[in-house]
Amino acid sequence: MKNIAILGSSGSIGANALWVAERFPEELNVYGLSVRSNVAALAEQVARYKPKVVCIADPKAAANIGSKLGDVELVIGEEGLEKIASHPEIDIVVNAVVGFAGLRSTLAAAKSGKRIALANKESMVAGGELVNAAVSSGKAEIIPVDSEHSAIFQCLKAGNRRDIKRLILTSSGGPFRTLPKGEFSKITVKRALAHPTWNMGKKITIDSATLMNKGLEIIEAVCLFGLEPSQIDVVIHPQSTVHSMVEFIDGSIIAQLSRPDMRLPIQYALFYPERRGLEVADLDFKKTISLDFEPPDEDRFPSLRLARLTLVMGKTAPAVLNAANEDAVDAFLDEKIGFEDIFDIVERTLSEAKSLDPDNIESIIAADKIARELAAKLIERIRV
Repeated sequence: MKNIAILGSSGSIGANALWVAERFPEELNVYGLSVRSNVAALAEQVARYKPKVVCIADPKAAANIGSKLGDVELVIGEEGLEKIASHPEIDIVVNAVVGFAGLRSTLAAAKSGKRIALANKESMVAGGELVNAAVSSGKAEIIPVDSEHSAIFQCLKAGNRRDIKRLILTSSGGPFRTLPKGEFSKITVKRALAHPTWNMGKKITIDSATLMNKGLEIIEAVCLFGLEPSQIDVVIHPQSTVHSMVEFIDGSIIAQLSRPDMRLPIQYALFYPERRGLEVADLDFKKTISLDFEPPDEDRFPSLRLARLTLVMGKTAPAVLNAANEDAVDAFLDEKIGFEDIFDIVERTLSEAKSLDPDNIESIIAADKIARELAAKLIERIRV
């Protein structure tokens, strides 16, 4: 029996992780849960899964909780997230917190020697060096939950690390894959949230529409797998059937295929190195299956170029990119700026923000703050 904590349990990854845990009650016990502010969802989960400890990250949301959670132990804020992530009774931490807010809990879990089922890519983007150092010193392990990095993790089992030529991250291309650049000014929030293949939270759905999600994944792949940026390629694959690929030096390419269902990489991370059967649909090869691939258009979607630029810039540039993007996406969702403005805000923030040495969590937090202050000024000037 493994005790698991699910950070971000009210989101899509959290809900899928609970679905998996519920189907293996003799092997997985939901010991801890956290939400940012969705107290109603947390109360339902507490009643259903009977965790021992829960966290509400937003202190304002926690202020009016009353007796809704019963007598379960309640912890609050960033410190609460870190407490659950490092709890001595917890074996596996599923980090599905959205954005930069997930970094501290990733570090706490790593220092405490946990298995980290990582869905919070921003942890590696903003603080990859720190996280890797904490994993090493704490004798922890990271099993990626992002479908692309989970696919790469699995494909790497086919060969030796020294024989890797490149990693190929696949992208659906989002809802605007074929939309002319001249039409971008007409993109609404509703259109941007209509992803063609995945059902995700709002922030990651917008990131998929701008291809920033793939840019962040380039940075994450460099940190997770210890490769050079030049060894990470991106290809557009509209069907979202091939989740990513690894090419070895002999020209062999190993790919991981499945239906686009996040329950698959979640169960893989929870049970690795074993697998479990799940009640999900298989690929039906009795029917015609098309697999199309095309290069990304970096003129229409400059996110990939900007992400690669941060790897050249080094220091805290990836943290700056992430912070500017988070705030720009929030502004777009609030209809304060247009879709194309997201790219402009990120690029201008990168050019203006001072890069710091990412020696500790304080310097990364400082870089994040600087970037958000710059982005806020840019957003205020652009406001539609």
